[in-house]
Amino acid sequence: MMSVKSAMACQKKYFIHAGGHRTGSSSVQMCLHQNRARITQAGFDAAYPGRDDIPSGELGLRLPSPRHGETLNERFSKRVAEATTSLGPDPNRPLILSEENIPGLMLHFFNGEFYPSAEARMRALAEGLNGRLKRVLLIVRSYEELYISAHRKRAEDNYVMHFDEMRPALMSMNRGWPALVRAMRDVLQAEETVVVAMSARGDNRNVLRHLVPELEDNKLVEPQAVLNVSATDAALEVLRARYKAGEKLERPEWQQVILEHADETEHRGFAEFSAAESKQLTDLYNRDLVRLSRIKRITFFR
Repeated sequence: MMSVKSAMACQKKYFIHAGGHRTGSSSVQMCLHQNRARITQAGFDAAYPGRDDIPSGELGLRLPSPRHGETLNERFSKRVAEATTSLGPDPNRPLILSEENIPGLMLHFFNGEFYPSAEARMRALAEGLNGRLKRVLLIVRSYEELYISAHRKRAEDNYVMHFDEMRPALMSMNRGWPALVRAMRDVLQAEETVVVAMSARGDNRNVLRHLVPELEDNKLVEPQAVLNVSATDAALEVLRARYKAGEKLERPEWQQVILEHADETEHRGFAEFSAAESKQLTDLYNRDLVRLSRIKRITFFR
């Protein structure tokens, strides 16, 4: 009979980069792509989406949204198992998985909800992984920068309301990073939960070292391609007007608009908080960094 220790040693191991949003996740995924040969040679598989034109991105991880509640968790867990098994079929090779949407989608911010389906999504993920979750990594960013960046990103390919209409919901958000980190720790139950403040992020190779210290000696290279370049206010104003008029723009079309207005860098106030709101959000984030440093059973870099 196989001992418990031997059985654990045979379990497939997972290392998960779970975002957060607007912290350079696409660049991390490009780093995985450009270092794929080194990572493979080191004995790991890697899985990540291709939504930002990352050539080898194949991961399509479908997780529940608030409308699903808990009713379809088993179905989503099955999808997790299918997706991870197809991209990392060898049980003896650990899988590095990067997906910033694991906690949920940014659009819920504008209803005053900070990842409302995070617990259900992470439960489906945990139930779908057939093995040991060695390490999960989350990068956190200041609330002011996060909300502004989320609005600007969404405005690239969707019609969005004026930022002033969304500020009340953003200023009364129902929770923040500490609640999400506790949920991540308790639901995923990784052997190690690592949280990195954006100010301590470093380059993409440093992010991967936090996630998979075993890659430390593999001389990873920093990706050359620049991803998720922010649109100027001028470009976003043009896009907002076109979406409001009912136009449907495909990715190459709205990217072309961004390029056409890339040199118009003057600030037009497309998305900004008042000075008082900015201070309130900054103070909250600083308090939450202290709270994060006091959460037990996580590793925090600030």
